[in-house]
Amino acid sequence: MSRFAALALILFALPSAGLSAFVESAAQSAPAKTGALRETPASFRELAKRLMPAVVNISTETVIAAAMPTFPEGSPAERFNEYFGRDNDGFQRQGSLGSGFVISADGYIVTNNHVIDKADTIMVTFSDGREMQAKLVGRDRDSDLAVLKVTSKAPLAFVPLADSDKAEVGEWVIAIGNPLGFGGSVSAGIISATGRDLNSGRADNYIQTDAAINQGNSGGPLFNLSGQVVGVNTAIISQSGGSIGLGFSVPSNTVKRISQQLIKEGRVRRPWLGVNVQDADAALIKAYRAKGSSGVIITRISDGSPAAKAKLEVGDLILTIDGKSVGSVRELTRNISEKPVGKTIALSLVRDGRLRDISVTLAELKDEEDEVAGSVPDTAASSNDLGAELSPIDDDMRRRYDITKDISGVVVTSVSPRGRAFNKLRRADVIVEVNFQSVSSVTDTLAKVKAALANPNQPILIRVKRRGDTGAWFDQFVSVEVKK
Repeated sequence: MSRFAALALILFALPSAGLSAFVESAAQSAPAKTGALRETPASFRELAKRLMPAVVNISTETVIAAAMPTFPEGSPAERFNEYFGRDNDGFQRQGSLGSGFVISADGYIVTNNHVIDKADTIMVTFSDGREMQAKLVGRDRDSDLAVLKVTSKAPLAFVPLADSDKAEVGEWVIAIGNPLGFGGSVSAGIISATGRDLNSGRADNYIQTDAAINQGNSGGPLFNLSGQVVGVNTAIISQSGGSIGLGFSVPSNTVKRISQQLIKEGRVRRPWLGVNVQDADAALIKAYRAKGSSGVIITRISDGSPAAKAKLEVGDLILTIDGKSVGSVRELTRNISEKPVGKTIALSLVRDGRLRDISVTLAELKDEEDEVAGSVPDTAASSNDLGAELSPIDDDMRRRYDITKDISGVVVTSVSPRGRAFNKLRRADVIVEVNFQSVSSVTDTLAKVKAALANPNQPILIRVKRRGDTGAWFDQFVSVEVKK
């Protein structure tokens, strides 16, 4: 099974009807450096005793229409209804098991969204055997977090959330949860890595741990040696479904932000800038005549978005947000996701070779965009400085490459493996700009490329319209080295 096939299995809570039906996951995070026990402890005994009362087992029940008719009342086979999870009302009851932890004395509990997904009934069991029915306060699919609430006459034991930004690779952590239905299980390990991206959400930033986590650990806490929660165990990578030392948890700083919003509003309000971006490597940075080695380039701006209102432009190279460097698309997404809706942010960007500062006020994301040089006839050119065959866009080309009427420029019909543009341009790309100057014909394009060759140390920056896997056209920027 591939890594991605395994990932498709890890976000399911343990079915209470059978241990082998699904593969679930959990993870570990890093201990914050705020406690006295920073060296290898002789034992986790006292720490586990202190934390156990705040960790809960979560069981859910979902009622669905029975796939098969129940055996009628009074028939010899009636007793088999309970084994098939059916009753005489013609419904089937499905359950799952997971973990969670109390974050306040008045009964708020954090767990994973996938643990309680579609549940009709949620029961919480404490380490002393007490059972309470929980109410769903709010859930967030993107971060896979949920907040529950139980009512207790006496204050409940709870655990604090750590500052996960201080968690470091190599620090000891322990996971407490309900693996395979064995409640109150403790495992220990270290933080293996931070900032992991599993491609599961807009701003993945998982803590990786080698502490053993298995089916049923999902939603449980990952503690540092100070007894603070540094992460919520959420996923594992495994071909067999069992722990192989690759567990992942949602960092506690994300848990703080999401849980506070869920408790206050019952939902999560996400900030929206309204742009699509691509990573800018060192070659693109150089082509922009910018300083530094990384940034992101705007490739699309949604109509009516904060970016459009602030007059950002496609092709802008964003270098910093509020003074913090933006090294990749991932960093931009994370940075924006951590801002509150309505906040005005300061962008430092490069446009037309000049550094600019622009302010943008973030909105709320709603639940789920020159003249011809010379007089040479405009014909296809295959032997040129780019090493790409170019053609004007006529009706035949529009039909052949499904180019929409709002796109103008020149179309790439082939790229030579020996040419400068190999692995940069693609067949069916439409070149619309060369070094920030619009092009409207093959002759015009080649003239601008030839002019750019006069500076052998400066890459050529080409903006193209490219068709994506979904059929939609988007802007892409490529840099072509002049030296060959």
